Amino acid sequence: MALPDIRIETDRLILRPTAAEDFEAWAAFMADEEAVRFIGGVQARAVAWRGFVAMAGSWTIQGFAMFSVIEKASGRWVGRLGPWMPEGWPGTEVGWSIVREAWGRGYATEGAVAAIDWAFEHLGWTEVIHTIAPDNLASQAVARKLGSRNLRPGRLPPPFDSVPIDIWGQSREEWFARRAQGGSA
Repeated sequence: MALPDIRIETDRLILRPTAAEDFEAWAAFMADEEAVRFIGGVQARAVAWRGFVAMAGSWTIQGFAMFSVIEKASGRWVGRLGPWMPEGWPGTEVGWSIVREAWGRGYATEGAVAAIDWAFEHLGWTEVIHTIAPDNLASQAVARKLGSRNLRPGRLPPPFDSVPIDIWGQSREEWFARRAQGGSA
C-alpha cells in the first residue's frame, strides 16, 4: 500500500507524508540533544530509522501520522508535526518537533494550525490534544497560540510512562469557533 498523496501548503511550509529522502535530516534531528530533549532524547541512527519507518507505517496502517515539514524557501526538511495516536496514547494528538535551526520562526504554530484543520476535517476527531512536558515552556506557548489549554496531567504508554506530561487541548467546537472569530495563530 502506498503512502497517501497528501500535500498541505501554508504560507511558508509544505506538509506531506514521510518520504525516504527525509531520513538524513530526520537522523540528524534525532541526534540533536537539545532539539529532542522533550520527545524521548537522542537516538542512535538505527533507532532513529525505526522511528522514521514507524511514522511511514502509521500513514499506511492508520491513514495518518505526523507530516514531514518542508520549508518552502529552501526545500529542506525542518521537522515533523501533525496527527499522532500510537497504541496506548492518551488521545488524538497533534504534536510538533522542529529542528533547532528553525526555532523562533513560528513554524510549529503555522504547521499545527493546518494539521489541526486537516485532522478535524479528514479524520473526524472531536478533540485534539498535545502531550507536553511541564517544563517545556516553548511548546506550552505554541499550545496557547493555538487556543489550547492545560486540561489535566497525563501519562504516555511505556517506555515513557514514568515521564510526567500535561495534556493540553481543545474540542473541535472550540477550535472552529475560535477560527471563525479569526483566532488560532
